[in-house]
Amino acid sequence: MEDLSMFVPKVHFEQIPIKNLVSNQEYQRNLSASHIRRTAENFDLYQINPVKVSRRSGINYVFNGQHTIEIVATVSGSRDTPVWCMIYDELDYVQEADIFANQQKYIRPLLPYEIFMANVEAGNDDQLIIKSLVESYGLSITSNKVPGGICAVATLGYIYQKYGFHVLDRTLRLCIGTWEGDVNSLSSNMLKGIAHLVVAFGENLRDDIFKDKVGGFSSREIGRTAKERKAGSLGYAEAMLIAYNKRMKAALKWSKLYTNKFGVPDENEEDMDFADEDDGGA
Repeated sequence: MEDLSMFVPKVHFEQIPIKNLVSNQEYQRNLSASHIRRTAENFDLYQINPVKVSRRSGINYVFNGQHTIEIVATVSGSRDTPVWCMIYDELDYVQEADIFANQQKYIRPLLPYEIFMANVEAGNDDQLIIKSLVESYGLSITSNKVPGGICAVATLGYIYQKYGFHVLDRTLRLCIGTWEGDVNSLSSNMLKGIAHLVVAFGENLRDDIFKDKVGGFSSREIGRTAKERKAGSLGYAEAMLIAYNKRMKAALKWSKLYTNKFGVPDENEEDMDFADEDDGGA
């Protein structure tokens, strides 16, 4: 029988109290207090991974999982709380550092679409609501840029989480009503740009005027103007505001675009769709 042991790491598992774990090696990154606090506030027992431990001279050195143990300690309120550990007995310090440095090298991160659809399958309310809203406009959520599909998945979640259902609904309504679902109009920057306008101007932003005046420009033309104005979604918001205000006696005030009840938009805010982002430009 073929010996496959060379493909199985030489480890064993133990539950070890957090107080008996050491995680201050020089090669490790600094602990992020904000990450620990945020994850502790949304603690999920099923998301805890085993902590990787190198046992040297009877001391348990954590080389993967330092944030995990701090999160568990925060939630439980005790460093006596045990965590499952995957223990290596034959590593030295240099090997630990090398494993730590390269542990993410060949890991493929989940894409926003994959995360979204997994949440749909799990029956999570936010994603089900967003999916239903998109489909109510005759569109679908997709992983790639296709006619009738929105692939700016993370942006849909961003608008919904930050501004709420009604802002996302109106954003989609304006976008689809203006460009009739043109695939270039459904980009992350365009959707977030419209959301900025909706939040800043509320009912003073007239849907009929928006569709008539902003719709006089193609989504690609809006994208080209946006690139000349400012990077990211605020450039799109400015480009659409220029089109909306053209020859208007009672133009919308520019200052309100940057002062609204949700706070001043971050001009350097990153758009959130990594693999499928399209700025609707060229």
